[in-house]
Amino acid sequence: MPFLVPIFAAAGSALAGISSWLGASTILSGLARFGLGLAAKYALGALMAPKPQAQASQLDTTYGEDLARTVALGTVATPGQHIYRNAYGSGNRHVQDARILSHFRVTGINRVRYNGAWANLETATDALLGHRIDGAEVDIYVNLNIGTMDQAADAGLIAKANPNTRWTSNHRGAGIAYAAVMTRLDRVKQTTPWDAFFEIQGAPLYDWRKDSSVGGSGSHRWADQDTWEFSENPVLMMYALERGVFNGAEMMVGKGAPASRLPLAEWTLAANICDEGVGDGPRYTAGLIAAAGSGVTHDQNMQPLLEACAATWVEDASGEYPIVGAAQSTVLSFTDNDIMVDEPFRFSVFRTKSELINTLAGTYLDPDGFYEQTPFAVRIDAAALAEDGERLAVSIPYGAVNRSDVADRLADIAFKASRFQANGEICIHPKYLADAKVGRWVEWVSAEYGTRVFQILEKRLGPFGDRASRNIYLTLHEVGDTIFDATDYVTVPTIPALPGDPDYATTAANFLAAGIQLQVSGSTERKPAIRFTWNAFDDVTVTAVEVEYRPTGQTDSIINHADIPLQVLVVSDGVLASTEYEYRYRILTSPPRATFFTGWNTVTTPAASIPDVSVGLAQIQADMRAFFVSISASLQDYRERLAALAASSIDAAGRTAADNSVARRFRDATAAAQLDLEASVDEINGELVAQASAILGVTASVGLISADGLFQLVATAGSGDVTSRMIAQVRATTGDSWVDAGYVMEAGFTGGNPLLPFSRFVIKADQFVVTDGTNSGTPLTFEGGVLKLQVANIGTVVAGVMQNATNTMRIDLTGGSFSIQVP
Repeated sequence: MPFLVPIFAAAGSALAGISSWLGASTILSGLARFGLGLAAKYALGALMAPKPQAQASQLDTTYGEDLARTVALGTVATPGQHIYRNAYGSGNRHVQDARILSHFRVTGINRVRYNGAWANLETATDALLGHRIDGAEVDIYVNLNIGTMDQAADAGLIAKANPNTRWTSNHRGAGIAYAAVMTRLDRVKQTTPWDAFFEIQGAPLYDWRKDSSVGGSGSHRWADQDTWEFSENPVLMMYALERGVFNGAEMMVGKGAPASRLPLAEWTLAANICDEGVGDGPRYTAGLIAAAGSGVTHDQNMQPLLEACAATWVEDASGEYPIVGAAQSTVLSFTDNDIMVDEPFRFSVFRTKSELINTLAGTYLDPDGFYEQTPFAVRIDAAALAEDGERLAVSIPYGAVNRSDVADRLADIAFKASRFQANGEICIHPKYLADAKVGRWVEWVSAEYGTRVFQILEKRLGPFGDRASRNIYLTLHEVGDTIFDATDYVTVPTIPALPGDPDYATTAANFLAAGIQLQVSGSTERKPAIRFTWNAFDDVTVTAVEVEYRPTGQTDSIINHADIPLQVLVVSDGVLASTEYEYRYRILTSPPRATFFTGWNTVTTPAASIPDVSVGLAQIQADMRAFFVSISASLQDYRERLAALAASSIDAAGRTAADNSVARRFRDATAAAQLDLEASVDEINGELVAQASAILGVTASVGLISADGLFQLVATAGSGDVTSRMIAQVRATTGDSWVDAGYVMEAGFTGGNPLLPFSRFVIKADQFVVTDGTNSGTPLTFEGGVLKLQVANIGTVVAGVMQNATNTMRIDLTGGSFSIQVP
């Protein structure tokens, strides 16, 4: 581990051996480079910042290929590395994502973040999609592939691949832990794929204490990863990184040190201290996303774990191991007489001010806060502040600690250790060679400086010489049992007060409806309408108000809407005078959310005012009646003459026809006219059938252009039917294009039954115009599917009958008479 070894070199010095603490940055040469001196490391942060380190959470999704490999250790949180997206189903509303959680196997997913809160995964399992997020408003499924070397490809990604070659049985992800996520999109409740965030139990760890083959007790074996178990012990994590985390023969993260360089006795002591029960849990726990590549060093993975258990790192002839922060028994006691007086000596009962602190703050990763950096309780030593004469503050970020009680314990250790100030560099007699080990506590009984306990920071052996052989040179720092006393500072994790549900509008305030009259431009006419009003919205997501209305008792409705910021909507389409309407409304929003129509309410429209039409009809009522009476009398005269003609004819059955025609042709032009008269009386199945018809036809053409007209009048009686029909048609042709117009008039009795009369007048034309004979007077026009009156344009009539102020206007065609009734 050469990159962890600080450089200590002096010109002319002969170093027979060096052992040192390496728990802090190598820039602290000459300061406290060990777990109990962690505060000193960060006190110098303003001058030279600590190296970036791995920590227990990754807050942002990563993308791409050239990224560092990561291995999750302990309980950590991550959105993962997004590597795949697929959409399928109707409208591609089902979206699948694949996210790498660790480049080594993991133990499981504890929970996930959904809508700003932690959510569990349901116990029930879908064969293809995995576990549904409990409480999700839409279907969101998570399927974990834990990352074994022999794992099969995700079945859901294979089954729903679009096209089916995008994810196949060959996409196994051997040794890679990844989550397959399916989100069913909804235009209101889930408009985008779920923003994934997982709390996971990281890799299973090898514990030699449970390996009977190396002196432990249990089935753990280094060569069989299936025997390993999940653990949050930071020493087990450090051991895994030292040995290296392997997928097959490939090391994902770590150093790859041989087991012979990691003495299990020292490692066992450290692991046991971490597991000791203190309060409601173990003394020290950690979580870490270790990384390899992209400039991340082994040191940067180890540092957060060393800090998470107040540990220091030792490298000596026996190997490499951590010593965890805890009170120790002294391994030796020496006096002033054991100090070699002819060797260099330095001792001070005080630290330099740059190493002192009297105020300490810091952060840990709070699981309830989604593993954001969260402050722990600030420590202020009033006596030390008075002694120092100024505030000496430091902030320590614990990047691998996710329990507040552990963060409090570690912060107290660093805070209290900083006030043990005595330190020195001395040389003692070689007789202590066997016991004087780096990291151990020793006692110095001094007549001049008093009895003090120190921890050995560094140890080196002197050369063979004339004055002495193998003298022991020590760098010491004062320590004491009180460093590990119970803390007086307790961080109460803040339960985050999440924002409440937004106060979204669901209805419009003071929504009112009133029947009104609209003034027709250029006229004294007033037509009925409905006006809807409401108060302005404070909710900026409301974009429109949608209103539905219809005559009471009808089923067909008209829907209209007004865009915000309008507060008035006036409607007249399909609105009749003196009629009760029912209405309801809802609001429209952006982004869209579920909104609903209100219940039906009613409003009554006022009477219409159409003075020109009303007065005109009243004035011509008598004239129109007289006109139709005279027409009826004239037609009766013709009927009598035709009856007399028929009576004077020869009494015989048969058919009589007479044709008259004229025609002219000149070059490619022709013109012709024909009149065909026909009368017949036949007996069919014992029943007489009489029929008379008159057909008048004309045609004219020049080249490919032609025009023709046809008039037909047919009367039929007998065989149960009585029908009179008149047909008129005109047609114009140019090449293959043609257009025609015509009408049909019919009157009769169905099956000759006097109780089943019928009469109809059908007009077929692109444009139908009624005019008063002037250039501008067209009181009635029908064109383009729209009936236009001089007083109004009538499109699609929704419901009702045209009314005046008090009664229904009615036209009767009975017994050959026409009447208009106006009360």
